[in-house]
Amino acid sequence: MPVPQNKQELIFEIETHYAKLKKDLETIPPALTVEKELEGHAKGTLMSVADLVAYLLGWGALVLKWHHQKEQNEPVDFPETGYKWNELGKLAQKFYADYDHLDYPTLLSQLDAVVQQILELIHKTDNHVLYEQPWYDKWTQGKMIQLNTSSPYKNARSRVRKWKKAKGDQAG
Repeated sequence: MPVPQNKQELIFEIETHYAKLKKDLETIPPALTVEKELEGHAKGTLMSVADLVAYLLGWGALVLKWHHQKEQNEPVDFPETGYKWNELGKLAQKFYADYDHLDYPTLLSQLDAVVQQILELIHKTDNHVLYEQPWYDKWTQGKMIQLNTSSPYKNARSRVRKWKKAKGDQAG
């Protein structure tokens, strides 16, 4: 499907890509999720499946934080305080560290919760606010949500499926 252009398409994209990714993630034995075998988000690094989930969780939490700050008329440091858009590899490393203390089932549960909160946010926001006015620079709120949810879910699923194929039967 092309890039979402409205609220309903955005909801469909998030629900569809997340459901597919979740199905793949849930079949991986937790013991395998800590092995750093996937290409990391920073050049020359490796990450684990748990790190990948932490990355998705981190971006989802940022989407919610941005919305909350804007709703409270507070300034927002995009993408995150202390990071610039050209430092997303460093931000990914921060996300891995932020959630490193959680076991894999807890990571999956927290990602589920964040995805549900984002979907609730979208459901209560009208299409005009999501897609018919700038929200950050030239980007709409819907576009910013999509760039940090459905697109990364699709990318993560490709990474996980490639990794699972390389691992064979042991990866679920």
